Amino acid sequence: MKIRGSLHREAITTYLEEATIPIRLACRTPSGGLWMLSLWFTYRDGTLRCATAASADVVRYIEHDPEVAFEVSSNEPPYAGVRGAGTATISPDPDKTLLRELLEEYLGGTDSSLAKSLLDEERSEVTITIEPAVVYGWDFSGRMADAVAE
Repeated sequence: MKIRGSLHREAITTYLEEATIPIRLACRTPSGGLWMLSLWFTYRDGTLRCATAASADVVRYIEHDPEVAFEVSSNEPPYAGVRGAGTATISPDPDKTLLRELLEEYLGGTDSSLAKSLLDEERSEVTITIEPAVVYGWDFSGRMADAVAE
Protein backbone atom coordinates (compact mmCIF):
# COMPACT_ATOMS: atom_id res chain seq x y z
CA MET A 1 0.00 0.00 0.00
CA LYS A 2 1.39 3.35 -1.05
CA ILE A 3 1.04 6.16 1.51
CA ARG A 4 0.55 9.81 0.55
CA GLY A 5 -0.42 12.95 2.43
CA SER A 6 0.63 14.37 5.77
CA LEU A 7 -0.10 11.30 7.92
CA HIS A 8 2.35 8.42 8.25
CA ARG A 9 1.32 4.75 8.15
CA GLU A 10 0.92 4.41 11.93
CA ALA A 11 -1.32 7.50 12.16
CA ILE A 12 -3.46 6.23 9.27
CA THR A 13 -3.80 2.82 10.92
CA THR A 14 -4.75 4.39 14.26
CA TYR A 15 -7.30 6.71 12.61
CA LEU A 16 -8.98 3.85 10.73
CA GLU A 17 -8.97 1.51 13.74
CA GLU A 18 -10.55 4.13 16.02
CA ALA A 19 -13.05 5.69 13.57
CA THR A 20 -16.73 4.99 14.20
CA ILE A 21 -17.99 6.91 11.20
CA PRO A 22 -19.14 5.35 7.93
CA ILE A 23 -16.83 4.87 5.00
CA ARG A 24 -17.88 6.54 1.76
CA LEU A 25 -17.34 3.97 -0.97
CA ALA A 26 -17.32 4.81 -4.68
CA CYS A 27 -17.48 2.34 -7.55
CA ARG A 28 -18.68 2.05 -11.14
CA THR A 29 -21.99 0.66 -12.30
CA PRO A 30 -22.05 -1.89 -15.14
CA SER A 31 -23.18 0.90 -17.49
CA GLY A 32 -20.08 2.94 -16.57
CA GLY A 33 -21.77 5.42 -14.24
CA LEU A 34 -20.46 6.38 -10.83
CA TRP A 35 -22.02 5.14 -7.59
CA MET A 36 -21.28 6.19 -4.02
CA LEU A 37 -22.66 4.93 -0.74
CA SER A 38 -21.88 5.00 2.96
CA LEU A 39 -21.32 1.81 4.93
CA TRP A 40 -20.16 0.88 8.39
CA PHE A 41 -16.65 -0.55 8.32
CA THR A 42 -13.86 -2.02 10.35
CA TYR A 43 -10.14 -1.88 9.63
CA ARG A 44 -7.90 -4.83 10.32
CA ASP A 45 -4.86 -6.46 8.82
CA GLY A 46 -4.50 -3.60 6.32
CA THR A 47 -7.97 -4.04 4.83
CA LEU A 48 -11.29 -2.25 5.19
CA ARG A 49 -14.29 -4.53 5.69
CA CYS A 50 -17.96 -3.61 5.27
CA ALA A 51 -21.15 -5.62 5.67
CA THR A 52 -24.12 -5.32 3.36
CA ALA A 53 -27.07 -7.32 2.05
CA ALA A 54 -26.19 -9.82 -0.66
CA SER A 55 -28.94 -8.23 -2.76
CA ALA A 56 -27.52 -4.67 -2.54
CA ASP A 57 -26.75 -2.99 -5.87
CA VAL A 58 -23.17 -2.32 -4.78
CA VAL A 59 -22.49 -6.07 -4.68
CA ARG A 60 -23.36 -6.43 -8.36
CA TYR A 61 -21.35 -3.32 -9.20
CA ILE A 62 -18.21 -4.54 -7.43
CA GLU A 63 -18.54 -7.99 -8.99
CA HIS A 64 -18.61 -6.25 -12.37
CA ASP A 65 -15.68 -3.88 -11.62
CA PRO A 66 -13.74 -4.38 -8.36
CA GLU A 67 -11.86 -1.06 -8.50
CA VAL A 68 -13.12 1.34 -5.81
CA ALA A 69 -12.31 4.63 -4.13
CA PHE A 70 -13.09 5.42 -0.51
CA GLU A 71 -13.00 8.10 2.16
CA VAL A 72 -13.29 7.99 5.94
CA SER A 73 -13.33 11.54 7.26
CA SER A 74 -14.71 13.70 10.01
CA ASN A 75 -17.65 15.98 9.29
CA GLU A 76 -16.79 18.45 12.05
CA PRO A 77 -13.74 20.71 12.17
CA PRO A 78 -10.89 20.32 12.56
CA TYR A 79 -11.08 18.01 9.56
CA ALA A 80 -9.08 14.80 9.35
CA GLY A 81 -9.37 11.60 7.40
CA VAL A 82 -8.11 8.98 5.03
CA ARG A 83 -9.04 8.50 1.40
CA GLY A 84 -7.73 6.17 -1.22
CA ALA A 85 -8.31 3.63 -3.93
CA GLY A 86 -8.05 -0.11 -4.14
CA THR A 87 -9.69 -3.36 -5.08
CA ALA A 88 -12.81 -4.82 -3.46
CA THR A 89 -13.90 -8.42 -3.18
CA ILE A 90 -17.20 -9.91 -2.06
CA SER A 91 -17.50 -12.95 0.19
CA PRO A 92 -20.53 -14.56 1.84
CA ASP A 93 -21.10 -14.06 5.56
CA PRO A 94 -23.82 -16.64 6.33
CA ASP A 95 -23.50 -16.21 10.10
CA LYS A 96 -23.49 -12.39 9.82
CA THR A 97 -20.28 -12.31 11.88
CA LEU A 98 -19.03 -8.98 10.53
CA LEU A 99 -22.49 -7.41 10.70
CA ARG A 100 -22.78 -8.37 14.38
CA GLU A 101 -19.36 -6.85 15.06
CA LEU A 102 -20.34 -3.63 13.30
CA LEU A 103 -23.67 -3.42 15.15
CA GLU A 104 -21.79 -3.66 18.45
CA GLU A 105 -19.29 -1.00 17.33
CA TYR A 106 -21.73 1.50 15.81
CA LEU A 107 -24.94 0.93 17.80
CA GLY A 108 -23.61 -0.57 21.01
CA GLY A 109 -25.50 -3.84 20.60
CA THR A 110 -28.01 -5.89 18.68
CA ASP A 111 -31.19 -5.07 20.60
CA SER A 112 -32.52 -2.23 18.41
CA SER A 113 -35.22 -2.76 15.80
CA LEU A 114 -32.68 -1.83 13.12
CA ALA A 115 -30.26 -4.49 14.34
CA LYS A 116 -33.00 -7.09 14.51
CA SER A 117 -34.14 -6.35 10.95
CA LEU A 118 -30.56 -6.54 9.65
CA LEU A 119 -29.98 -9.82 11.49
CA ASP A 120 -33.18 -11.42 10.21
CA GLU A 121 -32.34 -15.01 9.26
CA GLU A 122 -34.03 -14.59 5.86
CA ARG A 123 -31.60 -11.80 4.93
CA SER A 124 -28.39 -12.91 3.20
CA GLU A 125 -25.29 -10.95 4.16
CA VAL A 126 -21.91 -10.46 2.47
CA THR A 127 -18.61 -8.88 3.39
CA ILE A 128 -16.97 -6.31 1.12
CA THR A 129 -13.21 -6.41 1.67
CA ILE A 130 -11.23 -3.47 0.32
CA GLU A 131 -7.52 -3.92 -0.26
CA PRO A 132 -6.14 -0.36 -0.48
CA ALA A 133 -3.51 0.25 -3.15
CA VAL A 134 -2.93 3.89 -2.23
CA VAL A 135 -4.09 5.95 0.75
CA TYR A 136 -3.88 9.65 1.48
CA GLY A 137 -4.17 10.76 5.09
CA TRP A 138 -4.68 14.28 6.37
CA ASP A 139 -5.24 16.11 9.64
CA PHE A 140 -6.00 19.83 9.56
CA SER A 141 -5.94 20.26 13.34
CA GLY A 142 -2.84 22.43 13.23
CA ARG A 143 -3.92 24.77 10.49
CA MET A 144 -7.47 25.04 11.83
CA ALA A 145 -6.49 25.54 15.48
CA ASP A 146 -7.56 29.18 15.67
CA ALA A 147 -10.64 28.67 13.46
CA VAL A 148 -12.36 26.09 15.65
CA ALA A 149 -14.27 27.04 18.77
CA GLU A 150 -13.27 25.03 21.82
